[in-house]
Amino acid sequence: MNHRKPFSPYRLAVLVPCYNEARSIAAVIRDFKESLPGAEVYVYDNNSSDGTALVAREAGAVVRSVIQQGKGNVVRRMFADIDADVYVLVDGDDTYDASSAPVLVSKLLDEQLDMVVGTRFGRFETTAFRAGHKLGNRLLTRCVALLFGRTFTDMLSGYRVFSRRFVKSFPALAQGFETETELTVHALELRMPIAEIETPYRSRPEGSTSKLRTYRDGWRILMMILTLFREERPLAFFMLVFGALASTSLALAVPIVVTYLKTGLVPRFPTAILSTGMMLLAFLSLTAGFILDTVTRGRLEMKRLFYLSVPAVGNGKDSA
Repeated sequence: MNHRKPFSPYRLAVLVPCYNEARSIAAVIRDFKESLPGAEVYVYDNNSSDGTALVAREAGAVVRSVIQQGKGNVVRRMFADIDADVYVLVDGDDTYDASSAPVLVSKLLDEQLDMVVGTRFGRFETTAFRAGHKLGNRLLTRCVALLFGRTFTDMLSGYRVFSRRFVKSFPALAQGFETETELTVHALELRMPIAEIETPYRSRPEGSTSKLRTYRDGWRILMMILTLFREERPLAFFMLVFGALASTSLALAVPIVVTYLKTGLVPRFPTAILSTGMMLLAFLSLTAGFILDTVTRGRLEMKRLFYLSVPAVGNGKDSA
């Protein structure tokens, strides 16, 4: 093994969130130690019952535990605890290619980026993807692109490289697998310099099972997207609510107005009251959208200022 430090003087940290990955974690640690000499490998065990922590410790990783169940909870703890210049986040299931890590890190440092995502789609695409997961990934990725603008081809990839700026400005509010969505939207909202590189992806080792539940976790990710849309694009969100309520109100009101013009009578008072109430709610929603948009802009400015307060690392000129 080559023990030189190709990315010296930068401090590299490989972050591996784990839950019952005893069959694969040793290989992950070994491969990343070989691909990134000098990098510290951290394994955060999330209540595993198969001895994952012991295997990881014997393989040479720094092992810590997180009691709150869920990948998002683990990522939040990792980002808070670990101090480095470059962070490599990867799953502990040995499906991602460790030999691609130097390419991802070099891309981040050479171009002074804040996040580089290792996409599983492209020329390396294999049958390792379950059909349901692949379809769900593409649909959710398109949802984010529709709501937030440009995005990635593989929004749910668990293989990412971050700058210190990104990690220390990331709020990390998600609890489960929706954390990848939150990571993506955080980068898009702050207009960070980001990139994507195709990387090989392989099937899990025999006897290892995925912790992702297609429908349950897919629903949670979709709810996270909608929540982020409401919080980060309140004017657009409440304008949609305004449009739905106002359209329904008008649809109910038109027959009543036509009848009134013909006969001078209002025969359906309950419908008229409902139509009036829905129109009032529509304009209340629009008002809420304008107010929350102002609040969101102020919050975004504060997040941007905090992001800029973290020193940048790049071009091989900064020391650790």
